[in-house]
Amino acid sequence: MRVGLGYDVHKLVENRELILGGVTIPFEKGLLGHSDADVLLHAIMDSLLGAAALGDIGKHFPDNDERFKGASSIILLSHVENLLKEKSYNIINIDATIIAQKPKMAPYIMQMRENIGKTLNITIDQINIKATTEEGLGFTGRCEGISAQSICLIE
Repeated sequence: MRVGLGYDVHKLVENRELILGGVTIPFEKGLLGHSDADVLLHAIMDSLLGAAALGDIGKHFPDNDERFKGASSIILLSHVENLLKEKSYNIINIDATIIAQKPKMAPYIMQMRENIGKTLNITIDQINIKATTEEGLGFTGRCEGISAQSICLIE
């Protein structure tokens, strides 16, 4: 069994869609990034890659590669799943946290779990997603950005 930890953060800006866990969430700002900037999926990918000792998302999807400009992180997650399969790893579970002052995430968490489960070919019972604020503190508390953390277990 192997454990992996992932973290990602992106800045909130105007004129971008907010996409988390493959779900487009209505909000006045979105996350800035080379791909769709889905911090939740990026953290999950890094935890999976880390557990398998396969580097990180920057190694596999560099931000200076035009192939990944505007890319859906769901597609990138599918690629990570293929890398794990090539090494004969199975995902036991994923536990992730979204850190954002706004918007409220609760209405979207089940769809996020379903998107992740479908992409990784695991059940939603193997995926837990939580959301928290930072009580107005720091860059997330000031609505300047959103971050996410993920830990996973693979065998």
